[in-house]
Amino acid sequence: MSAESSDLVRIEHVTKTFHRGSEEIHVLSGLDLTVARGEFLALMGPSGSGKSTLLNLIGGLDRATSGSVIIENDRLDELDDRQLAAWRARHVGFVFQFYNLMPVLTAQKNVELPLLLTHLNRRERREHAEIALNAVGLSHRLNHFPRTLSGGEQQRVGIARAIVTDPTLLLCDEPTGDLDRKSGDEVLSLLQSLQENGKTIIMVTHDPHASARASRTVHLDKGQLSTTGPE
Repeated sequence: MSAESSDLVRIEHVTKTFHRGSEEIHVLSGLDLTVARGEFLALMGPSGSGKSTLLNLIGGLDRATSGSVIIENDRLDELDDRQLAAWRARHVGFVFQFYNLMPVLTAQKNVELPLLLTHLNRRERREHAEIALNAVGLSHRLNHFPRTLSGGEQQRVGIARAIVTDPTLLLCDEPTGDLDRKSGDEVLSLLQSLQENGKTIIMVTHDPHASARASRTVHLDKGQLSTTGPE
């Protein structure tokens, strides 16, 4: 495929099998998926359908049993563990359902964490964190600890942490699952804004209200995908 392709993510004939004792559990079965650059994709399906497994494969947190995961021009199945960790740090931002913030660190220090893997100095890390927090509307909460923030604010800190390295891909696992509707809508509006500014986003969700904000929805069941889109 040429460098001019609009596809950022290509999943080709991917299978994922787990072993439980002598039992083989086939989670993904010859799955194919492409995600365009700048797309906001929602991934839905019943519990245990493999949504988070697929997200972890795309993010380089796990490896496929067979098949290829290609992000831009990088084939993740051809990278060793060290190369994969370096690739993940450069290219992927993760947003989690339960925020995963360090309670002893301020919002700014939480956002700085991914930058510790870069060559930026302390002043540069602070500047980048402030820019990211401003982008999610929390410039006035720099020095607040997670316990003093609402759930919606904590998730926005999580999003700031995910985008602070300007990643190629933003992966969100149930980002509104622990929020009330108002806070969830604010987070979804923020994700839409990031997409409008060029970010490629893949979001796992159980909530049709959340998936309606995406530009495309795919449904995963029994290791296979079906696609729906806006009317």
